[in-house]
Amino acid sequence: MATKTHAGNFFEDFATGQVFRHAIPRTITEGDLALYIALTGDRRPLHCSAEFARSLGFPRETAHDLLVFHIVFGRAVPDVSLNSPANLGYADVRFLRPVIPGDTLRAETEVVGRRETSRRDVGIVWVRTQGFNQRDEPVLQFYRWAMVNKRDPDTSTSASDAPELPSQVAVEDLVVPPELDLSRFDPVATGGHAYWEDYEPGERILHPQGMTLEEAEHQLATRLYQNTARVHLNQHLQKSSRLGRRIVYGGHIISLAHALSYDGLENALRILAFNAGAHSNPTFAGDTLYAWTDVLERIDLGRPDVGALRLRLVAVKDLDPNQEPIELKVRDEESGREQYHPNVVLDLDYTVLMPKQR
Repeated sequence: MATKTHAGNFFEDFATGQVFRHAIPRTITEGDLALYIALTGDRRPLHCSAEFARSLGFPRETAHDLLVFHIVFGRAVPDVSLNSPANLGYADVRFLRPVIPGDTLRAETEVVGRRETSRRDVGIVWVRTQGFNQRDEPVLQFYRWAMVNKRDPDTSTSASDAPELPSQVAVEDLVVPPELDLSRFDPVATGGHAYWEDYEPGERILHPQGMTLEEAEHQLATRLYQNTARVHLNQHLQKSSRLGRRIVYGGHIISLAHALSYDGLENALRILAFNAGAHSNPTFAGDTLYAWTDVLERIDLGRPDVGALRLRLVAVKDLDPNQEPIELKVRDEESGREQYHPNVVLDLDYTVLMPKQR
């Protein structure tokens, strides 16, 4: 008798050009927005103040861009990365439309490449995922690549068609919400005093706070996103893994680092894009996160009221960069190759929308 359950796809099950229409559409609720704040400490008023959101032209408070990302990401996990020991990176991530409570999100994914690795038990799969609202309008699109377990480590598929992905989202592809009206923007609501013109390329912002990851919180966050990847949820299984314990969902690390980055970037209104990103080392419950931001580029969008900042958000565990300098990358003594410092857990190149001075 055929089984009625699905154990997820292994590396051998993927084919370039394959398309998945993912199950479990998800209606975003006010409860989701409140729980996201409880799990991350995010303080951006656009996502918690209906009055502030209306003052900027939106019908009400909007779902945090990263909450939308995680919900769409979570739709794809059962088909793409249920058997993945690690998500490796992102490219060309575009936030296309605001999402408000009551919107329903669904997702589709296309496989765009595969590659065998030096490890016999895993391969790498590249995919492009799109999220849509109930009107079939795209709200998000992104590429990501993940390490995926092989069903048969002793058999090679000879797969080797890794795609070339853009290093940056083009300026013309950055989407400013058409309803955005900054004529009534009130910096008292954000607590911020720095505008687009005040940020200089090459500037580093050391964010002052740290946040310790709790086991219950990262588990609850992963379930909020309906991310079913075993590596995050199943300690019984992970005891026999290479790391010996559950790792924290990398997207949740992005959310926590982004929440920490509020101090110094209070007026940033919206994430426009991820240009590139890497989860450089695993994170576990009990680790304490700190973050800094490097200003990479100031981008003029051709509007008098708002511009964009390209930023590099770096998260580190168990080292406070305010107290002890830390190099992003170090040279491995054995191989001589440059690699991420073992305490660096996130390196995210992303672009935000920032008001100009009036």
